[in-house]
Amino acid sequence: MILAVDMGNTNIVVGCIDDEKIHFTERISTDLKKTELEYAMMIMAVLSIHNISAESVDGCIISSVIPSLTHIVKSALRKVIKRNPLVVGAGIKTGLNIRIDDPATLGADLVVDSVAALNVYGAPNIVIDMGTATTMAAIDGDRAYIGGVIFPGVNVSLESLVSGTSLLPRVSYATPKKAIGSNTIDAMQSGIIFGEASKIDGMIDRFEEELNSKATVIATGGLSGVVIPNCRHEIIIDPDLLLKGLKIIYDKNKD
Repeated sequence: MILAVDMGNTNIVVGCIDDEKIHFTERISTDLKKTELEYAMMIMAVLSIHNISAESVDGCIISSVIPSLTHIVKSALRKVIKRNPLVVGAGIKTGLNIRIDDPATLGADLVVDSVAALNVYGAPNIVIDMGTATTMAAIDGDRAYIGGVIFPGVNVSLESLVSGTSLLPRVSYATPKKAIGSNTIDAMQSGIIFGEASKIDGMIDRFEEELNSKATVIATGGLSGVVIPNCRHEIIIDPDLLLKGLKIIYDKNKD
C-alpha cells in the first residue's frame, strides 16, 4: 500500500492505494503558511482516522502544482512514513509520450491524469480535470499526449463574478430547473452550471474534430459530479483518476 498525494492550488488530496483498491481519499486545505510539522500532524491524523499505521505504508508519491510547498509536504511525509517520497517531475518514468512544444512545461497533474486515462481507458481520450482551473487534455490514437486547454475553474469564475459586481450574491452549486432563469439566483446558477457544461461540450466537439476521431471522455476533480451530468456528451466521471495515475507511476519507478 502506498500513500498518494496530489497537491493542488485549493486542496491537497491524500489517499492510500494498493493493487486491489483505494482505501480512502481525503482533502486537506492547501495553505502556504503551514509548516512541515503542521502538515505532518494533519497527515498522521488522516491515517489515524482510517486506522492505517504509518508502518503499513510501503512508499509515497507526490504530484504538485505548487513548487514552493512541495519540499515542505515532502519533508512532512518523510517524518510520518520514514520514507523518501517520489515526486512526479524530471527524471521520473511515466510511460507517457508527450508531443507538445515544450514537454518540460507540462504540469504534473496533467501528466498523472493522462497516464491514468491511457492505462485505464485506452486511446484516444480526453481528460477533464475540474479544479481551481478546469483543464482538458487530449491523447490521440497513437497514444501520445498532444496538448489541451486551460480555462478558469467554476470557483474562480463565480468568485470573479461576485467580487466584480455590487449586487450579485454568492450562490450554491445547485442545478437549476431550466436554462432561462426567472430570477437572479436561477440565472446565476444556470450560467455557472449549464454554462460550464456547454463550454465543456463545445470543447469536446472541437477536440474530436482535431483528433479526427471520437474519443473516450473522462472527468475528475472537485465539481465534476455537479457539472458533468449536465453535459450532453457521454462522459465517465472518475473521482479517483489522479490516485490511479500516481499508483501507476509509482510502480514504474519503485525499483
